[in-house]
Amino acid sequence: MVEKAEAIFKEFREHSIAEFFKKNRQMLGYAGKIRSLTTIVHEYVTNGLDACEEAGILPDITVKIKQLGHDHYEVYCEDNGPGIPKTHVGKVFAQMLAGTKFHRFIQQRGQQGIGATGCTLYAQITTGKPIHVITSTKNGKVYEVDIMIDVKRNKPVIMNEKEYDGDWHGTKVRGEFKEVTFNWSEYGPGEYIRRTAVANPHAKITFIAPDGRKITYNRAVSVVPERAKPSKPHPKGLTIDDLLEYAHHSKERTIRTFLVKTFDRMSNAKADEIEKLTSIDFKRKPDSLTWKDAEEIIDAIKKVKFLAPSTKELKPIGEKQIKKAILNVLEPQFHAVVTRPPSVYRGGVPFIVEAGVAYGGKAGRVVGDSVGAEIMRFANRAPLLFDAGADVITKVVNEVDWNRYGLKKVDTLPVSIIVNVVSTYIPYTSAGKQAIADIEEIHKEVKFALMEVGRQIGGHIRRERKKYEKQTKKMTLLKYVPEVAAAVAALTGDNKKELEMKLVKMIEKKYSGNGADEEEGEEQ
Repeated sequence: MVEKAEAIFKEFREHSIAEFFKKNRQMLGYAGKIRSLTTIVHEYVTNGLDACEEAGILPDITVKIKQLGHDHYEVYCEDNGPGIPKTHVGKVFAQMLAGTKFHRFIQQRGQQGIGATGCTLYAQITTGKPIHVITSTKNGKVYEVDIMIDVKRNKPVIMNEKEYDGDWHGTKVRGEFKEVTFNWSEYGPGEYIRRTAVANPHAKITFIAPDGRKITYNRAVSVVPERAKPSKPHPKGLTIDDLLEYAHHSKERTIRTFLVKTFDRMSNAKADEIEKLTSIDFKRKPDSLTWKDAEEIIDAIKKVKFLAPSTKELKPIGEKQIKKAILNVLEPQFHAVVTRPPSVYRGGVPFIVEAGVAYGGKAGRVVGDSVGAEIMRFANRAPLLFDAGADVITKVVNEVDWNRYGLKKVDTLPVSIIVNVVSTYIPYTSAGKQAIADIEEIHKEVKFALMEVGRQIGGHIRRERKKYEKQTKKMTLLKYVPEVAAAVAALTGDNKKELEMKLVKMIEKKYSGNGADEEEGEEQ
């Protein structure tokens, strides 16, 4: 038996995270030719937007896609961000789980340190070629390099380094990719860029397609969104494992100071309340907490009332900005936007839901010769085009009874339903970051937001319908004025033309909304 066990474990190997994703590239979003190309654009654009915003720069992003052959394209992306220091370029583009985002409790589009490296990996396994990067931090030097990944060690391989004088800041990245294809469908890069413009009205985005078509989305607002700051987890939503994890890594001397300094809205008074509800001495060291102790503290937290999570760490798009973006990109007949109050989900993670509905104009998606409703999903301003069936937003949109808001047969209407989930940590269903998990608290807030914008849009529709009905009645009555005037003139001997003028004036007054009510008008 020992020999058999030894024989089995001769093949036991340790693998790098890069090797894992090389064999499981679909987990990064590289599944299907259209989706793969959109995923590449998504990763480069989100990195550029995040970098610009962290540096307080209004983003100018240029994306150019060039066809090189059958299912073979070059993708070029340029941003005007702060650039990447020379010593970090390799890690940014060629080392999995290396980055500035995963370890911080902060709101950003990317959060795992996989995206740009995933693009390098995909270029490497489909073309065998490196990614070409040019970057400068405006230090008087420009750094240019080709980068590949040592998959076995999850380390960058740097080639053809150049450094020369230059006075600009930003990053340019160019790569060749096979097993990808471009089209103008609702899943393609063009639609991704369009939706990015909706959620990022402060950005100027230029997209040049393989067919030479150039589309520029000019910024609708000229203010950089306030920079998100690292936040603390909120006590509500903490699990026992979360609490122990934080406690065992804390450098505080007592459980009391650990609670007060680690968690949002946790004051000394709240810590006192929690201590009284437990049998634990809060003068003990945090790392002495056992599973049983943590259970007691979590049970006590559930009984204590806390203020809602602080919103200063969360930076939603904002109702004014969403309205400007909707008007700039969708040009709707009417629209409604709402921002929900902050809430938390498991682990004490704060989040905010924003929602909007745009009706008419360029809203909706084109299906052949007709237009139908579209769901525009976002996470921290980044569009989510794929895995819609697994996403909480899609599920909730389908649950809402749109008929009650005047949107009957919503699938056939020129409507765009927009939802943005803002959080320090988005609970994606996979490393591909294209669907938000159906977590109870998020589900509830998305539903409340959609019901609220539904009520607003319903009011618009009712007013428009009433206006249409009034106009129809008015036109019908005006059509019969000559006949009525002639009949009255024949009976009374009055001048027909004068009677016509009086009747027209009466109808105009009645249906202008400034006259008597309808019943009185009809009596006259």
